[in-house]
Amino acid sequence: MIKILVLIDSSSEFNRRFLTGLLDYANENGPWQFYRLPHYFLTSNGEKSLINRVKEWEIDAIISQWGSENLDFLEKLGIPVFIQSYKSINPNFSKIAGDYRKVGRMAAEFFIKKLYRNFAYYGNKNYYWSKARSEGFREVVEKVDGNYFEFESEALNAYYWGRTHSALQKWLLSLPKPIALMACDDYFALQVSEICKINGIDIPNEILLLGVDNDELICNLSHPSISSIVTDDRQGGYETGKMLHERIITKQRAPFDIIIDALRIEQRMSTESYNINDQSIKKIVEYIENHVTSPLAVDDLAFIAHMSRRKLELKFKAATGNTIHRFITDKKVNWIASQLISTDKSLLDLALEAGYNDVRSVYRIFKETMDITPQNYRKKYSKS
Repeated sequence: MIKILVLIDSSSEFNRRFLTGLLDYANENGPWQFYRLPHYFLTSNGEKSLINRVKEWEIDAIISQWGSENLDFLEKLGIPVFIQSYKSINPNFSKIAGDYRKVGRMAAEFFIKKLYRNFAYYGNKNYYWSKARSEGFREVVEKVDGNYFEFESEALNAYYWGRTHSALQKWLLSLPKPIALMACDDYFALQVSEICKINGIDIPNEILLLGVDNDELICNLSHPSISSIVTDDRQGGYETGKMLHERIITKQRAPFDIIIDALRIEQRMSTESYNINDQSIKKIVEYIENHVTSPLAVDDLAFIAHMSRRKLELKFKAATGNTIHRFITDKKVNWIASQLISTDKSLLDLALEAGYNDVRSVYRIFKETMDITPQNYRKKYSKS
């Protein structure tokens, strides 16, 4: 019987998905037994009490968060220790080294496709993962000579809110508009949303807002609802279980890193805007997004825009950098992709709903656009 001590708060969506993946592995390779201790145990009882409890329970490995506590004393136990979230790096502990920079790059590339030139990042100054996300974000922004702004704070809980809220508010008010803003996670994005609402800052027209982790409760508590980057947390938990199992069996303590991939962006109302000055083209873009499953002939769009087809095509390409046909195709493929992972509908049914009458063409277009087949896309992302 393998025994794991889990010192992780399960209230966040990220942690719940991570722990679900860990349980998936345990159920396939068990029996495993999990032990928990409340967050205050270490603070209230001290290091010696925690060590004694680990020995008493004959714990084989520990999975913990690194908050305000220094956990270096766990090295004395001589068992594998995995740190799920950390402020600094202990080279003797295994950890999530998720491709944080990729998350930042994905956000910047998404904003650039929305034609933004002003970019902002709001991060948690205490954590390595937040700083790494900002570095990836800024790296892409600088490549396109975008204007970059950054603000860091503590998490604005009851203790910090009164002290930091006014500084964050001042920063948000000072930003040039329109601007595309990435928050280090969904909780920080919700803080931005709340302050914008208080100060009459329009999301998404003045601030395009994107979070990370796709915590559906947090994202949908906001109005407008918050778009978020989906990360493969469940698979990260599964791989953690696999690597810990190997260390326990072989009695090795060599630390390992778990890379949690950034999968996709779950788009909601907070990113439903493009930085397009030409209002006639912006109207067409919004029409396409709102009628993505309808027949979208260029001649019909030209009629809506009150201009010739040729003029619309030229103005659309000048404003967006894309042809109308490519833009429509991308939107329809993105809609099909979202339906593949949120429903059980067949590709044929989705193709017909999206306005196509040839499923083979949809298969080909999907693979060319997404660089993966529809079946493999559903298999890879349906549990994310």
